[in-house]
Amino acid sequence: MRSPRRARTAATSAASSRSSPSSTIRQTVVVPRSVLKPSPARALEFSEIRVQGATELCIVGEKPSVGKVDLQEQKIFNIEELAELCIRIEETCVGFAKFNFFQIVDATDNFSERRILGFGGFGTVYKGQLPNGLMIAIKRLDQHATIFDFDSELQLAKLQHTNLIRLLGWCIHGEERILVYEFMQNSSLDHYISDRTKGQLLDWSKRFKIITGLTEGLVYLHKGSMSCLVHRDLKPHNILLDYNMSPKITDFGSARTLSSDVAEGHTSRLVGTSGYKAAEYASRGVYSTKTDVFSFGVLVLVIISGRKNTILDKQEDTVGDLVRDAWHMWMDQRLHELVDLLLGDGYEVAEITKCAQVALLCAQEDPAERSTMTDVAAMLNSESTSLPMVPKQPAALIHGCADRGTTPTYMGQSSRTIEVTITSSAPMSTRVRIILDPEV
Repeated sequence: MRSPRRARTAATSAASSRSSPSSTIRQTVVVPRSVLKPSPARALEFSEIRVQGATELCIVGEKPSVGKVDLQEQKIFNIEELAELCIRIEETCVGFAKFNFFQIVDATDNFSERRILGFGGFGTVYKGQLPNGLMIAIKRLDQHATIFDFDSELQLAKLQHTNLIRLLGWCIHGEERILVYEFMQNSSLDHYISDRTKGQLLDWSKRFKIITGLTEGLVYLHKGSMSCLVHRDLKPHNILLDYNMSPKITDFGSARTLSSDVAEGHTSRLVGTSGYKAAEYASRGVYSTKTDVFSFGVLVLVIISGRKNTILDKQEDTVGDLVRDAWHMWMDQRLHELVDLLLGDGYEVAEITKCAQVALLCAQEDPAERSTMTDVAAMLNSESTSLPMVPKQPAALIHGCADRGTTPTYMGQSSRTIEVTITSSAPMSTRVRIILDPEV
């Protein structure tokens, strides 16, 4: 291992060799931020403007929002404040420690592209190895991350559950903000679902184990920890698998805490992935534990089928084609058509049926109709092969030219949504959602 002094020299030399005479050289940063690729998940920022009677602009601003929103989401990093926060958590959370920046530089081979594991919601994740041989995952937050994103990830230090990724430590060096996690040998669930060769390694017993593990992890997030935490971005990419193929939920940069007296929150800064976002969150920025429940329901159907859940925006789709197909197959007792062909005949029909029904109960359009994760755990653990609850049929798609005045019944009012994508010389696009409310 290189000494800190040698690493610092290498870092400075690398920065100098890449900089022109007119460039600004940061002595303590190994790779200039200008060469970092922005995370795909942050390609779009959402603004929302609500208009009553299509004439009066109710909220105006750079980041207009509706209702109570997370105002801190726009807060810019204050390095000193962030370091103090990390130190306080370090003092109270066993196993959470500060890492030396140049130790991380060595562990990642100077943040080599060959070490990149993927891109999280607010940064790049690298594979690293410490001098003692321990493998770690290192998230290097990008320039667009806010202190709220970092703080959300830090909540993991206070959580201890076998189905949540473990946060090992932190590092702040100059403008670098880094978090260190345990390393998962078997990558993410996405690698198996999207790869037909690797998918053969996931037999039904492993898939069922992943479903039950995710259930336990979410019950803990919603009920078992000191506060109610809503993940808001559950998808196969954010489910890591350990050496025993047990699932661990990761990427908590989008997570938000709800107090015991608040059932839901509102935001104008939407995150998440199409096909996994609940309708009330995608259209109005409303999130609650039922937001995660919807995503979980879709995840279970994806695990069973090996299919993606495609949202047909032009046809006013609010749940996705996989959810609709699964409901019809469940009703017609054709669930064998839903099962991933890679599973062959190696599955229990009763378990598939129960998991599919639970998934459909979770993926209801109306959040009030969705099960809680506690209910899900009880249903999956029940010895009964049949469940009394019947999932409602998803709303029919609007064919042809969509009627923009039609909205799902759960919204409780007639609103129209116009989405416009604006691009400029800025490094990212901004999607503006204009909601036209009827006059009261």
